[in-house]
Amino acid sequence: MNPILLGRQVVAGLRSFTSSSLGVSTPNYSEAIGDFLARDNGYIQGPWISLDMPFQKDESGFEPFPEIPLDFTPYLHQSRAFDRLRGTEARSTIIATGTGSGKSECFLLPILDHCRSLTGIKGIKAILIYPMNALATDQSHRIAKLISSTPSIKHLRCGIYADTEPSLPTTLVSAAEVITSRQEMRDNPPDILLTNYKMLDLLLLRWTDKPLWQDNKPDTLRYLVVDELHTFDGAQGTDLALLTRRLKSRFKTPENHLVCVGTSATLGTSDASRNKSAYMLRLCSANHLMTNR
Repeated sequence: MNPILLGRQVVAGLRSFTSSSLGVSTPNYSEAIGDFLARDNGYIQGPWISLDMPFQKDESGFEPFPEIPLDFTPYLHQSRAFDRLRGTEARSTIIATGTGSGKSECFLLPILDHCRSLTGIKGIKAILIYPMNALATDQSHRIAKLISSTPSIKHLRCGIYADTEPSLPTTLVSAAEVITSRQEMRDNPPDILLTNYKMLDLLLLRWTDKPLWQDNKPDTLRYLVVDELHTFDGAQGTDLALLTRRLKSRFKTPENHLVCVGTSATLGTSDASRNKSAYMLRLCSANHLMTNR
């Protein structure tokens, strides 16, 4: 069976079905629908088949986080990210790799290990910014499960301050949820804070949220992660850049201390993509890591 011919038959069948089922009586509107259905990449868009090469595994057997043992064999790009983001020599990094390649683990494990190493030291040590509240919520569930299932980091506190506060907010990290009580986070700030950039701006300005930063010294905040960094372009990108500067100014962060991380699965090879890559590098602090399969 020829897949190209089969694809054409499917397209023709769908166009015929749509045209006959609409039953439009207005001539002008009927002609507009006909033109739309006949236009290439109008009614139906490809690709019909997507073939992805497998991501390369790191078979070295090296354990980057002895206190947080990996339950999987990392990909090579994950190992490269671990090398850049862990320890005292951590560097700002962009993680650009395909969907389903474990981008979150690239930054999450170094952050958890850093927070573990500072047990007993209060204050927000990492801020994770998401473009949509749904993404922040989904990530919070993954973090809650990982913290609760790993003995060496069960004491770590992670909170989400992005959407409206739930009617029954949680005050502890469980296997299902991170801290959602805003008052609890003000009284006892989490090690890791999940939010969006607009809410972070408010958290730096509102008097009621001032206690959230009560324990932060100049070197307490170590990581600033921006998920889906490619969405922060234009005016929104400018807002994010200025917000990062205000954040560093607020805490008098030492030069080169804040490790900025940007993730994206939407970087191609076109000129527009290359321009966006350069923009992302400037936004994320200059040092970068481009990962691929």
